[in-house]
Amino acid sequence: MALKLNTPCSSDLMATVSAPSSPSVLHHLPELNFSSCPCPSIQTLNATTLPPLINPPSFGLSCFTMTLGGLSNLSALGILAKSYVRFRHRAKAPFLLLVGALLLTDLAGNLIPGAFALHLHLGQSRRHRVAAGMRDTTEPAGMFCQLFGASLVFFGLCPLLLGSAMAVERCMGITQPLLHSALITVAHMRLAVLLLSSLALLLAGLPLVDVGSYTTQFPGTWCFLTVHGPLSTADASLALTFSGLGLTALSLSLICNTLSGLALLQARLSSQGIRTNTTAAPGRYGRTSSSPLRSLDVEMMAQLTAITMVSCVCWSPFLISISLLVGQFCRGGRGSSHTVRQSEKLVLLGLRMATWNQILDPWVYILLRRAVLRRVFQVLQPDSRSTLTQSSSCTTASRRQGIGLH
Repeated sequence: MALKLNTPCSSDLMATVSAPSSPSVLHHLPELNFSSCPCPSIQTLNATTLPPLINPPSFGLSCFTMTLGGLSNLSALGILAKSYVRFRHRAKAPFLLLVGALLLTDLAGNLIPGAFALHLHLGQSRRHRVAAGMRDTTEPAGMFCQLFGASLVFFGLCPLLLGSAMAVERCMGITQPLLHSALITVAHMRLAVLLLSSLALLLAGLPLVDVGSYTTQFPGTWCFLTVHGPLSTADASLALTFSGLGLTALSLSLICNTLSGLALLQARLSSQGIRTNTTAAPGRYGRTSSSPLRSLDVEMMAQLTAITMVSCVCWSPFLISISLLVGQFCRGGRGSSHTVRQSEKLVLLGLRMATWNQILDPWVYILLRRAVLRRVFQVLQPDSRSTLTQSSSCTTASRRQGIGLH
């Protein structure tokens, strides 16, 4: 009697086995080679049908950064409102208007894309709870992904453009004060904010009218412009425009801050020379312009320089990686699957670094104010306060003696 075994791996088994020899078949079964069997394993099925498991620390970190960013921006906006009421009719008002627009953009950019990301995190977690059903992975709905991607592009590009506008405004105020007082007004700054926001909104809205596209990015918890795989001309152009505008804004901020810093340094050196001459001939010189107005310039430059450095550190990796990926595709290069996955991880790391820009910006404004810097300076150099008090008392006493002599 012959027993025929019909299995997909029949090339590795004996086609026919006699009935009396069945124990020997059982004896030799452990020696059979199943590695070449085309049957899919359970691990393979799980890997192809289920999305990668959500990382709980990553989900918790997203909630933490979203909450911290919201509270930080609200606190900075409260402090800014008091400063704007005090300086609304002075030269600092246009700068404060730009700072307010930046903080509002950071606040909205922290909450709106954060809410989209949390929704995708929770949806992915729910799909893993029903993993036993072997259901197919469902990507975010088309319109949801489009809105998520548009929000990331808009709230990513807007702060960079506003930061460059702040740098240009300060550069003109320090190097060309007369031209600044004639051209830079609060009304003009409102128009500049509107134009820059419209530019960012235009770029973010192009994929919504089928010019380019937004796609789900690794690991399935965010949507952005298509930067991986085959790219159309519109996709490549949009991605390069986004990264190009961002890098241009950062470069312009660095150049303007450098020019402003050199101008302040030159004014500082010249004021020291005047102060030296004043001690030699007290009656010939009055007080220099280094007091309130120069102090405001230094404060604003300190805030602006810190904001620019934070933006460069947070945004440069993301913008440069997008430019390199699109440039590699335009040159016809196609990497292996391992290389593609590594590039996806780098882009994800760059995005996480960029999100911290919206958290650090308000703290730059909160900490680098004159009141805070003065207290820090007094803590670091406690003798300066007593020296200042003694000098002021001596000056008052000498004035009284002079009055008594008259």
